[in-house]
This record gives sequence, C-alpha cells and structure tokens, in this order.
Amino acid sequence: MTSAAFDVLGIGNAIVDVISQGDEAFLKKGAMTLIDEARAESLYAAMGPGVEISGGSCGNTMAGVASFGGKGAYIGKVRNDQLGQVFGHDLRATGVTFDTAQSTDGPATARCLIVVTPDAQRTMNTYLGACTRLGPADIDTKQVAAAQVTYVEGYLWDPPEAKKAVLKAFDAAHAAGRQVSITLSDSFCVDRYREEFRALIRDKVDILFANEAEIKSLYRVESFDKALAAARAENKICALTRSEKGSVIVKGSETHAVSAAPVAKVVDTTGAGDLYASGFLFGLTHGKPLAECARLGGIAAAEVISHVGARPAKALKSLV
Repeated sequence: MTSAAFDVLGIGNAIVDVISQGDEAFLKKGAMTLIDEARAESLYAAMGPGVEISGGSCGNTMAGVASFGGKGAYIGKVRNDQLGQVFGHDLRATGVTFDTAQSTDGPATARCLIVVTPDAQRTMNTYLGACTRLGPADIDTKQVAAAQVTYVEGYLWDPPEAKKAVLKAFDAAHAAGRQVSITLSDSFCVDRYREEFRALIRDKVDILFANEAEIKSLYRVESFDKALAAARAENKICALTRSEKGSVIVKGSETHAVSAAPVAKVVDTTGAGDLYASGFLFGLTHGKPLAECARLGGIAAAEVISHVGARPAKALKSLV
C-alpha cells in the first residue's frame, strides 16, 4: 500500500449547530429529528439565546483528528450562503482540507437546532438543506485513495444521492487497498436502515463505531453482551462506546474494555461519539494498539463533553 497524504477522509452532512439551553419540556429529549425549512425557522424562533458553531457529526470527527495533529480531509455539501461560508472557514481553520464545490442554488446550508437540558443531554432537530445535494460527483476518488481510512456517518443514509456517494467512496478506498469506517450515528437511524447497515458492515466496512443503544438496535437484542457477541461475529474492528462505562473494542478473538477518561463536570454531551471516533482513528492511523486507540478516543470525548459545543476547545494533542 502506498503512503497516504491523509490519515482520515471524512464524508458527512455539513451542518452548522445552533445550541441553546432549554428545559425538559422542550421537544423530545435525547433524539435527532429531521425537519423541513419551515419547521427549522419556527423552532429557531422558539429557542432561547443560542451560539452558532460549525458541526455535523463527521465534521466534528475531522476537527478532532486535526486537533490530535492528524492529517484530515472532508467531503460535504454547503450552499454559497452565510452559514456555508462559516462552515468552510471553521473546518479549514482546524487544518482539515475541504474542497467540495458549494451549491449555487437550491436549499440553504444545513443547520442543527440543539437544545441542551440541565442534565447535559441534547435534543437535535436537523434541517439537512444543502446536504441533500451531496452525490457521487462530489467524490474525488484520488482523494479517497490518498487517505488511510475513509470514515462516514450513518446519517448519510437519509439522502439517497449521498448513499450512492458513500458506496462510490468505499469501492474506491478498497480498490486502493485502504480501509473504510462508519459510525451508526443514532439508534433512530439504525431503525430506519437496519438491514442495509447490516449488509454494509458484512460486505464493505472494516471499522465500525456504535454506542450501546445503536449496537443493540442493530442486532435487535436486549443486552449489551448479546450485541457484543453479534458484533464480534462480524470479524471487523468494532468500537462500542458506553458513556461513563468507557468503551469495548472487539476484533475477532480480541477484546479490550477501556475505562472512560475522567470529567470534572459534564456540560454538554453533543459530539461525544464524534470525538471518540477522532481519537480512535488518529491512534489507528498512527499504528497504535486497539486499547490505546480507545484511550485516545476517551480523552477526546471527555474534553468535548466538558464544555458547550461539539468540537475541541483545547488542542487534543496537548492532553495525551
């Protein structure tokens, strides 16, 4: 395999997060709901004072990879509007390469309206907007071939053209002898695409990320132990996160249970899984053992849940 220009290439929904504090009664707690532009505007009007931060699950992961000192690139679709400029500037400022052509017409840049409750749980209402324009033409197969790992978010299964783009990227990565990875993103996402995800993991994925709820939903089992056994049978690298219980990594007969990194106070859980993936993938692409990859993931997750916002506030390489 030839040397790689990038450690990780991420493909995701390019979204700007609007985050505000709210009470338990505001919306359905802990869920991610897709909304249209009219609903996005009405919810935005109903929210309290907010802060706008570039986000998107995979975008957050790529910012984390860069914060560790890794080399990252990103493919995602924005409109040539104000939020699109904000997203591009913020991601490039972290050191991530982002060259996807902007849409010049059609839906506005995506935004995720996030309400954080006093117990640090978040409810997300997402308007996908320009993200739905991501398609196979946006995949630069040379860039894919130049990355050790191509990493995608499960949320891309909602827009049909984005799904085609992912499959094109996965095939290009494997043709170049590279690895591909997916995060299941959300248990509701798993409910929508369970059979497709299971086939994808079996046939194409090398590295799987999921939290406890997602992996149990994927295999329709009640216990984590049963889900773990089903994941092990895939014979892939499976990184399964369990919040304060840390994470469990399986690969064939290997099992690594790694404790969560300590956090003085949990402020906002937005981005915890995204940043875990960044630490894990940074470690993996730098030849670290699986348990060390998980430890790096835990450090990144602990940092991001200690403040509002889903991207690192401190250089993650300084915490290792």
